[in-house]
Amino acid sequence: MNKRILTALIAVIALIGLVLFIRVMMTDPEDVAAISNASSPIVTFSLGLLIATVAIAIIASVLGVAKNPKALKKTLLGVVALGVIILISYLFADSTIVYNANGEIIAAAKSAVSTLTSTGIWSSLILLVIGGAFFIFDLLKGLVK
Repeated sequence: MNKRILTALIAVIALIGLVLFIRVMMTDPEDVAAISNASSPIVTFSLGLLIATVAIAIIASVLGVAKNPKALKKTLLGVVALGVIILISYLFADSTIVYNANGEIIAAAKSAVSTLTSTGIWSSLILLVIGGAFFIFDLLKGLVK
């Protein structure tokens, strides 16, 4: 029964998306106001789907962890490890000026946005190195076997 409901829900969402997309395609490309009016509902619909998806994923994850106490320990360990990586990234972060692709200043030097931007870059780099190391380790382990 749940599979039928899910299939029907997906079909309704797809149909709504298709109708909204056709509305955008039928507007005159020269009329900026008409394009804005036609694309606004599809953006709102997409944003609503994104919020619903994130909420469902978070709720399902929390329920899954609550049902399995052993998974809670692993989850907390992962969250603590991510917190340590973010802390290390924050310590390495500098607070120089942040520019966009057009060369315009997004964040001034010594601002919180500048520091957080650098923190995000450093944490991504650290996670990339850790992921690459595990990939190479697994590759070598497979070659040895």
